[in-house]
Amino acid sequence: MKPLFLCYPKCSTCQKAKKFLAENQIDVEERHIVEDHPHKDELIKWMNRYQGEAKKFFNTSGLVYRDMELKDKVKTMTLDQMAEVLATNGMLVKRPLVILADTVLVGFKEEQWKAALLTDKQD
Repeated sequence: MKPLFLCYPKCSTCQKAKKFLAENQIDVEERHIVEDHPHKDELIKWMNRYQGEAKKFFNTSGLVYRDMELKDKVKTMTLDQMAEVLATNGMLVKRPLVILADTVLVGFKEEQWKAALLTDKQD
């Protein structure tokens, strides 16, 4: 199964991540995070697979996040509530995301991506 790569093409971090994937010949299924934003059930599944706090799925530097005044609200939200809010707008979701069979990568951290994608290239 190919990793799923969710990105926003205009995002410079997503562009760096895409370049990393190309340079390392990692074949992914690409999905536009705004035009085909994640649904609540997907987000819950991914948050459960993620090896970190679910609140990391929020794009805290985005305008939508600030406009919705989510900074303090997120602290008290359940996983279900977070997924519900994130599913309303792809711009709320931290990007890029890579969905693998056993883990999820949130944001582009090259060393983390190397460890997850290069040591065990997925089919």
